[in-house]
Amino acid sequence: MNQAPQFLTTEESNDIDKALLSSSEKFLARLTISSLRLLKIIAQQLDVPLESLTHEQVVEWFEKDAQIRQQQGIDAATLKW
Repeated sequence: MNQAPQFLTTEESNDIDKALLSSSEKFLARLTISSLRLLKIIAQQLDVPLESLTHEQVVEWFEKDAQIRQQQGIDAATLKW
């Protein structure tokens, strides 16, 4: 079973909660940090530099991860939802 990657640590979440930000800004901060972590995973799995990732590669990666989840179960996929 693959260990699920952690996209946002408790410490990071707490720091965001303490920040002087609106609710929507806090949401966007969490989303941005989590997205950066996921993009790093995608780049690593595709063996390309993060800066070189294209939106087509990201979409294709999501399609493949969904296919893995459907065929092999949630534990085999990167995203656990």
